[in-house]
Amino acid sequence: MKNSLIKAALLTGALALVPMTTAALAEAEGNSYRTLDEFMDVFQRVRADYVDRVDDEKLIKGAIDGMLSSLDPHSSFLDARDFENLRTQTDGAYGGLGLSVTMEDGAVKVIAPTKDTPADRAGIKAGDYITHLDGELIYGGTLDDAVDRMRGDPGTSIKLSIVRPGRDKPFDVTVTREIIELKPVRWEVKDNIGVINIISFSANTGADVRAAIRGVEKSLGHKPTGYILDLRSNPGGLLDEAVNVSDIFLERGEIVSQRGRKKSDIERYYAKAGDDTGGLPVIVLVDSGSASASEIVAGALQDQRRGLVMGERTFGKGSVQTLLPLSNTTALRLTTARYYTPSGRSVQEGGIDPDIRVPQLSDPDFKTRPRFRESDLRRHLINEAKVDNSILEDDTKEDPRFKATAEELKKKGIEDFQLHYALETIGRIAKSPVRMAASRTSDKKRK
Repeated sequence: MKNSLIKAALLTGALALVPMTTAALAEAEGNSYRTLDEFMDVFQRVRADYVDRVDDEKLIKGAIDGMLSSLDPHSSFLDARDFENLRTQTDGAYGGLGLSVTMEDGAVKVIAPTKDTPADRAGIKAGDYITHLDGELIYGGTLDDAVDRMRGDPGTSIKLSIVRPGRDKPFDVTVTREIIELKPVRWEVKDNIGVINIISFSANTGADVRAAIRGVEKSLGHKPTGYILDLRSNPGGLLDEAVNVSDIFLERGEIVSQRGRKKSDIERYYAKAGDDTGGLPVIVLVDSGSASASEIVAGALQDQRRGLVMGERTFGKGSVQTLLPLSNTTALRLTTARYYTPSGRSVQEGGIDPDIRVPQLSDPDFKTRPRFRESDLRRHLINEAKVDNSILEDDTKEDPRFKATAEELKKKGIEDFQLHYALETIGRIAKSPVRMAASRTSDKKRK
């Protein structure tokens, strides 16, 4: 009886969507019915013949997860537990390590450590694989189980076994849990320059950046020489907050556009009049972990020639996910659009190329550590607006500015070479403000 009801519900839901207007559509719907029949046949055989009894709800959720995972890496079904995790990520705090992780081929892979957290201080890097927790193999388990085990009471420790591409052997890291406060924005003043680090684009990030600018000015008692907007290892977040942050530094013009399935589904976002910094020099720091909303900000300031983008090529996530509620405790996170920078560039797959490429020389593994980007994900969306770079060639000559080793830099007291270089560059730009636009250079040469 229960099977019949499930099947009837599926068929009734499908029937409600059928606009019986053409023979072609009718034929397509007929094919859908046959596929649904096939699904129900498999469902019933699994329930009846699988070696262990399986809960119906678990089977149906697995089918939903499989359907969504066949689309792209960012569409997913959120159950009550996922909803709670989402709220924690955007609004709360928790005891843990400060890691963003994903599941890849049954292994837990690090997307990025959050800056100034136990994981970051322990030297865990984006692209690392976590194979064991306290000596117990976690390969083949679920991501939720791994995350639950890494979280815990502050002050307690856990041993992580790490496989890092580029290193011959795995190694262990013992990390002590802390309260991870999810503050999206942090700021400080270095060499008369305001450094604003955006951890993620959650609720009120734009307002927090404005508060950071006021805080910098108040601490100095005057305007700073310029600003560094640090978006490194920022996985993104809310589109509206990316627009708000971009608007803070822009006087006018388009920030981003998003385009859905239909040509008519185009929405554009524009800056309001008023630059909160008064036109001071801005450098945007990015790396391979800067994704989504981070790339919107970097692309907007780059295209509007408002700031220099510095660091490494970004992650390349140029898609928009919409949260579609299904009930009070469940929702569908579905990719509904692609976004484009003001010049019409899609960063999907390719990312944002910095105006000035600056390697993180203070990281001893920067040459051997692979970069993990959108194009490495299975079933990622294809960039439909690829740029023809055939007329360009890469400059493979070693830059004489970037020969120092991590050990040499440490002796000089430089722990973050990219930030150090950005600070020096702001100083040079401030002395010659008329050269601001001209200083946007490319690391590629024309033939």
